[in-house]
Amino acid sequence: MSEVEQNTATALAGAKRIVLKIGSALLCGDAGNVRGGWLRTVAEDIAKLRMRGCEVIVVSSGAVALGRRLLKCEGSIRLEEKQACSAAGQAALIRQWQHALDAHDILAAQVLLTLDDTENRKRYLNARAAMRALLELGVLPVINENDTVATSELRYGDNDRLAAHAAQIVGADVLIMLSDVDGVYTGDPRRNGNATHLSVVDAFAAETADFAAGPNQRAGVGSGGMASKIAAAKIASANGCVTIIASGLSEHPVRAILDGAAATLLPARGTAESARKQWIGGRISPAGIIIIDNGAARALQNGASLLPAGVIKVEGNFLRGDAVSVLNESGEEIAQGLVTYDTSDLSRIAGEKSEAIESILGLRRRPAVIEKDDLVLRGILKS
Repeated sequence: MSEVEQNTATALAGAKRIVLKIGSALLCGDAGNVRGGWLRTVAEDIAKLRMRGCEVIVVSSGAVALGRRLLKCEGSIRLEEKQACSAAGQAALIRQWQHALDAHDILAAQVLLTLDDTENRKRYLNARAAMRALLELGVLPVINENDTVATSELRYGDNDRLAAHAAQIVGADVLIMLSDVDGVYTGDPRRNGNATHLSVVDAFAAETADFAAGPNQRAGVGSGGMASKIAAAKIASANGCVTIIASGLSEHPVRAILDGAAATLLPARGTAESARKQWIGGRISPAGIIIIDNGAARALQNGASLLPAGVIKVEGNFLRGDAVSVLNESGEEIAQGLVTYDTSDLSRIAGEKSEAIESILGLRRRPAVIEKDDLVLRGILKS
């Protein structure tokens, strides 16, 4: 195994949370049938990753392809027919995944997303909370775009970009995109025998865009292609997530990467945490103010989430998911974060114990006003 192959295998072996993207061309045969034997080997790879303590999220295409076969839709079809195929095929797709995972006692959960789920902060937080809950419960999220309701203006366009946004939502440290080629080449290896395989590339480098353009743009069949995989890798990299593009044609494709099979590594820029903190702390204007007591300020400095008991006063008119400034008793800004309650609800539970939230609001919620992962501290906090 070469040093570069070791780096790729090491990045995967050291991952704590992985998003695995599988396209319809790999999952389904030419007749629209699921490659059941191959899928079972993928399920076995996932089970072994989980046994090592790694959390796995799958982004799986294939619903439309399966639906076309089930509904006998051939040739060119209208948008509404494609949406119908997606609806029928999605049920079949999740059944196939569950069947493959049954041998390992893993429960699959269907998660359907639209572009608005990652662009709208409130829906983003809802999606993140749901997927975190699934992972905490030991369930395998199987994500696909909700083609039944998505329009051309509100679509990811392909599941490569969806996978990158899914990696952002869950805070993954590795995104694996399986393809019909084993990574990025200087040209299309199926047409150019002199094309050279690239083991490591910078997703943001100008030459990388050139490698993914022209004939090589469609390498990796389906709605994506190499160009869309590079675009997705940029999204993942900017959010602190390493991307690995590898072949999924053979059985046990994830195990093959760990064993040193050829693949392309696209490094991350920083970490997922640093990218998220930069976004929260520097790119979002606060919609309101939360004033907290000195005890809560010390707790934030020690890495805790902000709880209702430490809130003294709420100012402004904000909604769940908005950014807010956090001030201490002296009126100094000590943090900024994404709030989990709107103004009216937070005003009602300010200063209250977490156990009292359900009786006051009439529903059970996570107690944190701002989760520690959604909080950026501003310098040294004063007691």
